[in-house]
Amino acid sequence: MAGHAPSRRRPPAATPKRDDAPGLPARRLAADVIDEVLRARVALDETIERMLPEAGLDAADAGLARAIAVTAFRRLGTIQQAIDERLDRGSPRQSGPFEPILTAAAAQILFLDVPDHAAVDLAIRHLHEDARSARYASLGNAVLRRLVRERDAVLAESRADAFRDTPDWLAESWHDAYGAETAAAIAASHREEPPLDITVKADPAHWAEALGGVALPTGSVRLRERRAIAELPGFAEGAWWVQDAAAALPARLLAARPGERIADLCAAPGGKTAQLAAAGAEVTALDRSAPRLRRLKANLARLGLTAEVVTADAANWKAEPFDAVLLDAPCSATGTIRRHPDVAWTKTPEDRDRLAGLQARLLDAAATLTKPGGRLVYCTCSLEAQEGEAQITAFLARHPQFRRGPVEPAEIGGLAEAIDANGDIRTLPHQLSGETARLSGWAGFYATRLIRL
Repeated sequence: MAGHAPSRRRPPAATPKRDDAPGLPARRLAADVIDEVLRARVALDETIERMLPEAGLDAADAGLARAIAVTAFRRLGTIQQAIDERLDRGSPRQSGPFEPILTAAAAQILFLDVPDHAAVDLAIRHLHEDARSARYASLGNAVLRRLVRERDAVLAESRADAFRDTPDWLAESWHDAYGAETAAAIAASHREEPPLDITVKADPAHWAEALGGVALPTGSVRLRERRAIAELPGFAEGAWWVQDAAAALPARLLAARPGERIADLCAAPGGKTAQLAAAGAEVTALDRSAPRLRRLKANLARLGLTAEVVTADAANWKAEPFDAVLLDAPCSATGTIRRHPDVAWTKTPEDRDRLAGLQARLLDAAATLTKPGGRLVYCTCSLEAQEGEAQITAFLARHPQFRRGPVEPAEIGGLAEAIDANGDIRTLPHQLSGETARLSGWAGFYATRLIRL
C-alpha cells in the first residue's frame, strides 16, 4: 500500500441515496477525495471544492468529509504503515477503492473522535458498493478491527518516529539543510492542526481582543478558536483578511510608502497586494491566472482597497520600472504542509527542481522591472534551499547590480531566530511558540530583500 498504487479513475462521489446509512455519504466523499488526490497528484482543497457540489452533503457531513481527508493526509505515513503491517500479503491487486476506503476509515479510528463501530461498519458498507472491493470486504473488516484493538501501539510507534508522516525525500532534504534536530522538529510540527492568522489594517491589539485572539509580535493576529470566518466581527467591514503570519512578512520588508509604484508579481489570491495597498502604495497586481485574479478583486472590494489588476505571465511582462517589486514565486509549497498536508504526498524532487528553473526566470524578469535604487523582495513558501538561499546566490552572481538589504530583527517583531546569517528571512514551522501546540508555529517561508544599485 505504501505510496498508494493508482486505481482506475472513478466518478466523483454520488449524490446520497435515500437508503444511505447516516454518515456513509461523508465517508464516501472522503475516500473519493483521498483517491483522486493521490492518484492524480492534485490539490486537496481544490478537489474537495470540486467534488462537494455533486456529493449533496449537508454542512455537518461536508465538514466530516473534509476532516477525514485532511487528517488522512496529515498522518498518511502512520496510516499506510499501520495498514500495510496488517495485510499479510500486501494490498490486493485490482481491488478498486479498497485502499482509499481503508485509509479514510483508519484516519477516523486512529485520529478522529468518531465511534469505532461507525468507522468500521460504514467502511465495510462502502467496500460492498464496488464489485472489485466487495471481494475483499472481509479482509478490510479484519484489518480495521485490528487497528481498533491495537490503536495504542500504533500511536506509540508513530510518536517515537518523528518522520513517520514525512516522505523520505523531504526528511533527507530538511536533514541536509537544517540538521537532524531541526528537521525532526519541522516534521513534528506538521502533525498539528494549523493556527488561523489574520492581517489587520490597523490596531492589532483591538482586533485581538475583539476576536478572542492574540496579537503576535510581527503585527498579525492569531485566533484562538476556529469559527466561520465570514461571521466574525470586522469581516464584512473589510477590517482584516486571513493570512498566515509568516506570509505577511515579505510585504513588510518593502516598507511601502504612500504614492510609490509597486508591482506584486504572482499576486493571487491577494494578501500581499492588500498589505501594499493598505500602506498607500499604487499597486499593480499581476498573475497569469484569471480565475485567481477574480478572487483577488473580490478580496480587494471587500477590503475597500484598490489596485491595478493585470492578467499576464510575469516572466514575459514589460512595463516601466517600479519603485519596488514583490515576487512571491510559484514553488513546491513545502513550507505550507501543516496547512496543506497533501503537499507532502503530491510533490516530488522533480517538481522542486522544475520550479526552481521557473523561479530563476521570474527573478530575472523582476530585476528588469526594478528601478535603480529600488527594492526587490523575493519569497517562496518552501523549505527547500533550491527555491530560496541557493536561488538568490545564483541570482546575485547573474546580477551584480543588486545587493542584499539585510533584515533587522526589529522589522519582524524582534524574532531574530527567523533571520539567517545573510540577513534573509527563513521561517520554520516549529518557530513562534504559543499558548498551545496548535497556537504555535507558522508557515515555512524564505524571503530576501534586494536593492538595485
